Amino acid sequence: MAEFYFQGHGSFRLTTDKGTVIYVDPYAGGGYNLAADIILVTHEHGDHNRIELAAKKEECTIITDQEALEGGIYHKFTIKDVEIESVPAYNRNHSRSECVGYILRFDSISFYASGDTSVTDFMADKIPAYQLDYAVLPIDGIYNMNPEEATKCAEIIGAKHVIPIHMKPGQLFDRLCAEQFKAANRLIVEAGTGIILMK
Repeated sequence: MAEFYFQGHGSFRLTTDKGTVIYVDPYAGGGYNLAADIILVTHEHGDHNRIELAAKKEECTIITDQEALEGGIYHKFTIKDVEIESVPAYNRNHSRSECVGYILRFDSISFYASGDTSVTDFMADKIPAYQLDYAVLPIDGIYNMNPEEATKCAEIIGAKHVIPIHMKPGQLFDRLCAEQFKAANRLIVEAGTGIILMK
């Protein structure tokens, strides 16, 4: 079955039912021992782009904001059993032209890796139509949304389950901050643990 493993801060690993391994924003925690098929980087800040941490298969595909936003266009990719669509991500600390989020589809699951962002027009206008099963949202309130804004964001995007990440600078996980995120569909996953993803 497909799995989500939260490494900490903004870093996590996805594994599809067919065994395709995807790292998103590698930087923090452990769990980089599974060889990557895909590495996704939402932007080039130093706490999101340490691709050297992850073991890699020979045919590993690395997609950063540069490939995802080449020519100023949000691109789509199909790699093995995974469909990837880049989407807008930005706020006062993250330029629209240098940051992306990703919507991934695998095993009939739709998963939104928002990247570092605040609420965007795209979220309100487009995201609900994706009928997301899972989403991860930053909630630190310093570089991104705070828990209150992230709670409103969760309502806007309408995912079945929303996992708070990127909680406190310098920390893999902060329980107090996570619990301030009040979305009805909240799913708290501690750093160093994982969950099975289900439709």
